[in-house]
Amino acid sequence: MGVDLDLATVWAFVLAFAVFAYVVMDGFDLGIGILFPVFEVGSERDKAMNSIAPVWDGNETWLVLGGGGLFAAFPLAYGVVMTALYPPIIAMLLGLVFRGVAFEARWRDPAHRRGWDLAFTCGSIVAAFSQGMILGALLQGIEIEGRGYAGGWLDWLTPFSVLTGIGVVCGYALLGATWLIWKTDGGTQDHAFRLAGRYGVATLVAIALVSLATLGLDYGYRDKWLSFPAVILTAQVPLLTAILAFAFRRSIRKRREARPFFLALALFLMCFVGLGISMYPFIVPDTLTIWQAAAPASSQEFLLVGSAVLIPVILCYTAFSYWVFRGKVAEDGYH
Repeated sequence: MGVDLDLATVWAFVLAFAVFAYVVMDGFDLGIGILFPVFEVGSERDKAMNSIAPVWDGNETWLVLGGGGLFAAFPLAYGVVMTALYPPIIAMLLGLVFRGVAFEARWRDPAHRRGWDLAFTCGSIVAAFSQGMILGALLQGIEIEGRGYAGGWLDWLTPFSVLTGIGVVCGYALLGATWLIWKTDGGTQDHAFRLAGRYGVATLVAIALVSLATLGLDYGYRDKWLSFPAVILTAQVPLLTAILAFAFRRSIRKRREARPFFLALALFLMCFVGLGISMYPFIVPDTLTIWQAAAPASSQEFLLVGSAVLIPVILCYTAFSYWVFRGKVAEDGYH
């Protein structure tokens, strides 16, 4: 039993790492799409697109790893979650497809660039909003009977999941704005500073509202956060979030270039830590723990060997890509 426990915990951390890596890597380029309508047609939009052109498609590797890892390591949870959340998951995938096609087509088909830009924006917003709704649906719980989903077709659609969807859209827009601060200069960078200030406030408001709403759900979240002595540790999360928010605001005011992006990522990390505190040890609150959903130990061991090889390779490749394309982006970029 000890081996199963250890393997399930290790795989839970592997999947958590994959999801957070996806947010780090793909969040800012989804944010570029969300902000796209407010960019000036022409050079500003071209700079924004060129800032993510070398890396955007590789960023979604982590989404594949997270989905594949869930299927392989926690097949019961995969079956329940997919069945319960088919509509937002399909919407997310369609949004990513539209975004990807529009990204390339706008350069190859300039006569219809306005339409492709609209598809790029809509795809980014739909993908980000769907991801937030998936998160909200997991936090509010999924009805299970036996080993299968027992809820309805639209159980995932609630005011809480809509709130989490809006929160993720705001957060990704913040990442997109801070990325442009780092990667551009001149008028585009000035515009990005203004956007980062606005979406920084919007993101912090969304974090506060989602946190308060989560405490009102019926899965022991309030006890995990507010009971003594656990509150001594959990209180550090909002405290660190407040410190990071102050540092972020200061970095924007002093017009730092790289610092706002990494502080925005740190805010996401605090949200992710909070999510872990709320959900652990459940993979589907409050009905399915990571051990109940885990694959046989032999399967987890086999998959862990492959992951131990592939994840460092992906990290090295990703780091090399970002290193090669470091520095400010030009208007003509990479197309």
